[in-house]
Amino acid sequence: MIARATLVAIAALLVAQAVQAEDLYKPNGWAAMSTDRRATQVGDALTVVVYQSAEATNSAKSDSSKSTNLSGGLTAGSINESGALRVGGNYTGGGQVQRSERFVTQITVLVEEILPNGDLRIAGRQRMHVNGETSDIGVRGRVRQADITSDNQILSSRVADAQIDYDGRGFVSRSAKPGIINRVFRFLGLG
Repeated sequence: MIARATLVAIAALLVAQAVQAEDLYKPNGWAAMSTDRRATQVGDALTVVVYQSAEATNSAKSDSSKSTNLSGGLTAGSINESGALRVGGNYTGGGQVQRSERFVTQITVLVEEILPNGDLRIAGRQRMHVNGETSDIGVRGRVRQADITSDNQILSSRVADAQIDYDGRGFVSRSAKPGIINRVFRFLGLG
């Protein structure tokens, strides 16, 4: 009986050594109860609110005028002839270009790198297919952690070295481009 109790105790010790308890607390995985979850580590997601607006106006005007007068006369006996030649030209030209753009969207990006000063290098792409149109949106840049809001978002105007790409393909994009005839006329200066 003592031998059996000894064998059970040895078996219990061997099983206890093989089993390791796992700690439920992970120091990097828990935020304090009084803070919100924000992107701080490589692989964390962050929402960039892209609001870009640009407006430009360019105008030019030029005037030129030139006039040349030449006149002469001939008088000989009963012949009294005179003549005049006038050459002149005017040019007035002008042009104006106005352009206005506005782009609003949201895209979730990932933290790719934590820089030595604590800034985050972010990057992300999004592709959408809607009614035969394909839109690709890409955002890259550098973000200060202090600029990230409590709901884990940042405005695109707060992204340093921002590279925001937007490209669309499909029927609407193709029909917005001028046709070959219009491009030839424009190349020749006729359009």
